[in-house]
Amino acid sequence: MNSPAFLFYTILFPIFLGIARLFSFLHPKLRTFFTVRKGMFDELEQKISKLPSSPFKLWVHAASVGEFEQARPIIAALKKSHPEITLFISFLSDSGYNSRKNFPEASAVFYLPTDTQSNARKLISLIKPDVLLLMRYDFWPNHLLEAKKSGAKLILAAAVLQKNAPYFKPFLKSFYKNIFHLFDHLYTVSSNDTLAFRQTFNCQKAESAGDPRFDQVFLRSQNCTKVNYLKPFFANHTVLVAGSVWDRDVNILLPAWQELEKRPSLILVPHEVCPENMAHLYQELQKRSLAYTPVSTLNGTFDPEREILVVDQTGYLVELYSLASIAYVGGGFGVNVHNTLEPAVYNIPVLFGPRYHNSPEAEGLVAAGGATVIHNQKELAFTLKTMTTDATKIKKSGMAAGKFVQARTGATGIIAQCIEHYYDTRAH
Repeated sequence: MNSPAFLFYTILFPIFLGIARLFSFLHPKLRTFFTVRKGMFDELEQKISKLPSSPFKLWVHAASVGEFEQARPIIAALKKSHPEITLFISFLSDSGYNSRKNFPEASAVFYLPTDTQSNARKLISLIKPDVLLLMRYDFWPNHLLEAKKSGAKLILAAAVLQKNAPYFKPFLKSFYKNIFHLFDHLYTVSSNDTLAFRQTFNCQKAESAGDPRFDQVFLRSQNCTKVNYLKPFFANHTVLVAGSVWDRDVNILLPAWQELEKRPSLILVPHEVCPENMAHLYQELQKRSLAYTPVSTLNGTFDPEREILVVDQTGYLVELYSLASIAYVGGGFGVNVHNTLEPAVYNIPVLFGPRYHNSPEAEGLVAAGGATVIHNQKELAFTLKTMTTDATKIKKSGMAAGKFVQARTGATGIIAQCIEHYYDTRAH
């Protein structure tokens, strides 16, 4: 890489790493970062030593859970056609690793080592990838360079270039230009991203494929068996599912819902179901004299016209949206709105708070008419009243949301076909 920024990186990163390690005892997240990587190479080597020989090795790297979800449909498509492919999965974050460390299709799931030249050489010599599939972002130069030197093909998928991204800053621009040019294929989410890669970074290989997450959301929507037992309770009801809600969402949602003369049945799904968070939510419901039933204690006496269903267990949310007439997605009054595609795929209107601009799919849903941005309690009450008293309003917005998702499926096939080309070249 002929970039001053990369030169600074190679000199300063080891120093920064040493300082971070030295003071990690003062910062729990830093301490965890280093602790979980102890013994990683030994563990990985043991796993690899037990693997049968493979004609093709695919390494998928994702920063965390969200980015890995984009890779899942690609992995599923490849494994369906070529189950003999050896799959390695790496994560940067501990949340990503912990949620997918037992992913059944993978031969090994591991933490990406810190990005030093020695670590990169050691990792590549161990896994010997034929293809590295990097999802969206999380560019670690030494690992990318070493993989490239080894002869692996590098593919960047679901790539985006947001306007305020650091890639455009003068000092970093040449650094990222060199990184982007390491990739043999660069698949973007939209034509605007493709244009930016080509014009700003001269990446003529960039092409629009879309976001594989749309395919993953669509695939997951085909199986809702986990909530089948809830369907009889909510049949013939207008249902509002409030998913991934934080305190600020709840403080706006509950009073707005209470204002309605014709209240939809309400299912509340907190963003986190730890005991402390659940206790706080129950106190809020009791303060407002609202009857509720946790899903963990649900029985045949539950009445959705009188009680709020509170989901105090994980793994429900994606399928719960299949019961909804309207979805409220939390996070929009905090850092950023959570996943808006999960409800949209079911052809229902989506509501969320004003902080959604870091989510291209949320912006797209708003532009398509499938989502409504809520700024305060008054707006939410008005929107809910309009939708619960006008069936055409729900249907129109819901169909727009569903069409938005459907029109953007197909990225999986494009990216999987590219990898299959290298499989055919190398495995035969």
